[in-house]
Amino acid sequence: MKKLFVLTGEPSGDKLASTVISKLQNDYTDIEYLSVGGSNLKKIGIKSIFELKEITYLGFTSVLFNILKIRKRINQTVDEILKFNPDILFSVDSPDFTLRVIEKVKKINPKIKTIHYVAPQVWIWRKSRVKKMKKFIDHILLLFDFEKKYFDEESLKNTFVGHPLIENIGTNKTDINNLISKDKKIISIFPGSRKSETNVLLPILIKFITMMNMKDSHYSFVFHATDENKDHIIDFVKDKNLKNIDVISNENMKNEILLNSIFAVCKSGTVSLQVCNSNVPSIIIYKLSFINFMIFKLLVNVKFANIINIINNKEVIPELLQNECNAKEIYNSVRYFLKNPDIAKKQLDECNRTLDGIRSKSSSSNEAALILRNSLIS
Repeated sequence: MKKLFVLTGEPSGDKLASTVISKLQNDYTDIEYLSVGGSNLKKIGIKSIFELKEITYLGFTSVLFNILKIRKRINQTVDEILKFNPDILFSVDSPDFTLRVIEKVKKINPKIKTIHYVAPQVWIWRKSRVKKMKKFIDHILLLFDFEKKYFDEESLKNTFVGHPLIENIGTNKTDINNLISKDKKIISIFPGSRKSETNVLLPILIKFITMMNMKDSHYSFVFHATDENKDHIIDFVKDKNLKNIDVISNENMKNEILLNSIFAVCKSGTVSLQVCNSNVPSIIIYKLSFINFMIFKLLVNVKFANIINIINNKEVIPELLQNECNAKEIYNSVRYFLKNPDIAKKQLDECNRTLDGIRSKSSSSNEAALILRNSLIS
């Protein structure tokens, strides 16, 4: 029996990994699994060696304050992987955690094949990482075709598999009539998957919703949560006396809610691609502590936070970052788009053109699963 260790570091990576592994399970049944994963991998029967929330941190200062805990978990993970002795160590995203683990594992047991899904954004910062990565990564799977040149330069084996969030939208329909009143227009809100993100953004978003309700009560605001942070969001909003807020974590329901939304307010991140792919106009919000933001500004070499804007080298989707990430600015931006449908359509047209240029011909999860299968049998 072949063995495969799945290594993730946060809920978004857990979700991506579960999609790939579920495809692999359909084609290749004789595999033993172990992981560092969350609820999505658990749903398909894959045990995690500890809770994912124990290693999910945001921001440079947060990592510094938790460095001893992180080191302990890195060492524990390395020990468990070596004990499990997998044929493949399949890591997904979260490079500050996963790549540290892989490097240590590869030094001790170079026979373990290492495949990493979601390349670090070396085109944004620390391009020099590629030279180091090729010493312990055997194959890296890329979400964007333009990333290939950075890894080709260092002869690190790579494959463009496409981004799972811009694949064709499924035809499965989920009934949301019992959740959302038909006389309400839906605005989807994506407050982030990490508790540290939601702690910062939730108070701002609640003030924004309050302002919207004072102007017009015909909107329903739906928070898109992960299984890990759903209860935290519910606890935060339940005593705010706002009757037009819902919090959902079911993936099918979230997809259907998004498809029926008139607008979306998104935390900066890859979820914005899913919003664009669903043909929903949006704005981007994000806020770090002053120290973290200044460190970030010193390190990055791009002008924008959102991938659509980075590719176009202009602000296709408005970004409200730091001081601009406040309830009044969000309210003004959302109201502007709702009052000007031509502006919203122009944004969607530019987003669709951009997505067409970076979309793979196949399914990202299928491509990744095929690479894993071929690596197992080779």
